[in-house]
Amino acid sequence: MRASNRQMMWHSMLLFLLGLVTGFLEKRFANMRMGLAAHLEGVMNGTFLIALGAIWNEVRLSRVGKVAAYGTVLYGTYGNWLTTTLAAIFGTAANTPIAAAGYSGRPWQESFIAAGFFSVAIAMVASAALVLWGLWEKETCEINRQREEIRSTMSPSGREV
Repeated sequence: MRASNRQMMWHSMLLFLLGLVTGFLEKRFANMRMGLAAHLEGVMNGTFLIALGAIWNEVRLSRVGKVAAYGTVLYGTYGNWLTTTLAAIFGTAANTPIAAAGYSGRPWQESFIAAGFFSVAIAMVASAALVLWGLWEKETCEINRQREEIRSTMSPSGREV
């Protein structure tokens, strides 16, 4: 699993870089305030991924669970940056009334951005729940292992051997 740890860190730095580049371009967006939000999403999500990459080897999930957590967290972080960037380009107001004050896109753009933000929200909640479960599961397994060690040193009558 060390490889997925390093891959997560690679993705974190790529997303961080995308956030920085977005910051250089924010004045070119239809909605500059949303461009700033896109810049911050890239930088913050990149920072989040580097932190998650640092603890990734501590997450104890089944292979399917770990793949699901990995995939949803990458979808959620990249998707958040991309959806916010597209919202800045389109000038949409979907789900962002403060950052989009005075702006609105075409109906299909508003729907597309709203669906993007909704899917990102689901992915991030799911990935956070999976990672939390994987971190909790490790504690449970460790406690059970310690209990088994103690039991193995005791005789059937409950006294130490």
